[in-house]
Amino acid sequence: MSERRKPRIALMGEFSAGKSTLSNLLLGARPLPEKVTATRLSPVWMSYGNAQPYREDVDGHAEAISLDHLEGIPVEETRVIRLFMECDVLDVCDLIDFPGISDPNMSSEVWERVLPEIDAVIWCTHATQAWRQSEAAVWETMPQSVRENSILLITRYDKLTTDKDRRRVFKRVRRETEGQFGGTFPISLLQALEAGDDYEKWDGSGAGPFVEHLIETLQKLSDLAARSPEPLYNIADGQAVPEHVAAPVVPRRVQRSSDTEQPKRVRPAAASSNGNS
Repeated sequence: MSERRKPRIALMGEFSAGKSTLSNLLLGARPLPEKVTATRLSPVWMSYGNAQPYREDVDGHAEAISLDHLEGIPVEETRVIRLFMECDVLDVCDLIDFPGISDPNMSSEVWERVLPEIDAVIWCTHATQAWRQSEAAVWETMPQSVRENSILLITRYDKLTTDKDRRRVFKRVRRETEGQFGGTFPISLLQALEAGDDYEKWDGSGAGPFVEHLIETLQKLSDLAARSPEPLYNIADGQAVPEHVAAPVVPRRVQRSSDTEQPKRVRPAAASSNGNS
């Protein structure tokens, strides 16, 4: 029997919107060495395990790589960089960290050729310039099957210094993206990383509601992935996902508590990283 396909979640947004900090938060560790930034890398596909990292070129050939020499990998000739880690979130999904969508020094083909592999997106938009026209233009190309399972994060929300500004930005973004995401959440990712075991700070950062919604989304996507080997990006708008063939398996570590239990706060392990890309 073939291994069950896990949902594939893309981390997307413009440069410096917080994607690297988000991956640190979800993984509980830095996926890349500290000296390496994701700004000039091909999409980085992270899966559960302890296998050696490798790159897959545009022709599908695999080549072993060293994490110490990632920045020397030819971007235009590399479809994906594959990394493996043993952490809770990768037990239930794969994460694919995309480069910034509007990098003038990188062809959009570098990340566009990986889009057919995804089921959903966590899109990071910087609060001080939230939901720019370039972001909206890319999002318009996404099929509805991906949109309805995706999450929009308004990152660096703490950079908005007044309640009035925060309400104004959130209201505008919700209006301009109505019906285009499964959920929209304001968040300060750095504050979430720094919260440690302080749940008041964790919830205050906006991470609590986001992670609760993410868990619900992953449960849904696990069911969808069990029905079809094809990622949702390949399901045309209006086309039904194939009939259910197997029950989804969600590890207990991310299951929600039963109605009879005391509600549990859910959060990944916080990393000490302060990534900004």
